[in-house]
Amino acid sequence: MRAVILAGGKGTRLKPYTTLIPKPLVPIGGKYSILEVVLMQLADAGFNHVTLAVNHLANLIQAYFGDGEKWGIKIDYSLEDKPLNTIGPLTLINDLPENFLVMNGDILCDLDYKKFIDTHISNHADVSVSSFRREVKVDFGVLEYDNSNKLTAFREKPEYQFDVSMGIYCINRRIIDNLSKGSSYGFDHLMLDGIARGDNIIIQPFDGFWLDIGRPDDYADADEHFAEFSERFKFLQ
Repeated sequence: MRAVILAGGKGTRLKPYTTLIPKPLVPIGGKYSILEVVLMQLADAGFNHVTLAVNHLANLIQAYFGDGEKWGIKIDYSLEDKPLNTIGPLTLINDLPENFLVMNGDILCDLDYKKFIDTHISNHADVSVSSFRREVKVDFGVLEYDNSNKLTAFREKPEYQFDVSMGIYCINRRIIDNLSKGSSYGFDHLMLDGIARGDNIIIQPFDGFWLDIGRPDDYADADEHFAEFSERFKFLQ
């Protein structure tokens, strides 16, 4: 099974941690880099080939991970000479299989990646998106009013629930083959263009453990409680 990990960002949200090192190499729990945990998880799930799409400080990432022998998984690299957003980097990879996993390099979760891609294939999906239910709290009193500015409703600090993308996808190669090579193209474009074309885009809801550690607060929490949540990953035991 093949995976592509998007590891080319500058990690601006995670400064100052990423001032001198790329985000995928930021340490967690004093023992591993973030991307190292992801690679071990993929290897444990049966993936045997991972392509790292790199750009910012790519030489450091390549020097650290090499060919992947240490983790029992083949690693190669796709180098962007300019930022290509989320999906654009995939157009530079010439040997993509018919179906493959794509994910951000700053995600910690206990998703069953093999089951995810197997379900994608069985659904004959063009794109599958793993989703997570997030609660968003508004820290203000919310006013609703009509055209005459008369108050019609009031809610004090309401909470809303949204199904959000986890940054983990399965994609059929035909979707990438139809894109312009080397052009910037984002996940938002993939979704909106796919809806317009009538692509078979399947959402796979997930209710397990998921943490996007691209944000400083989430990273600090993950780093502090690494010993606790690492119990979810048998390959770290």
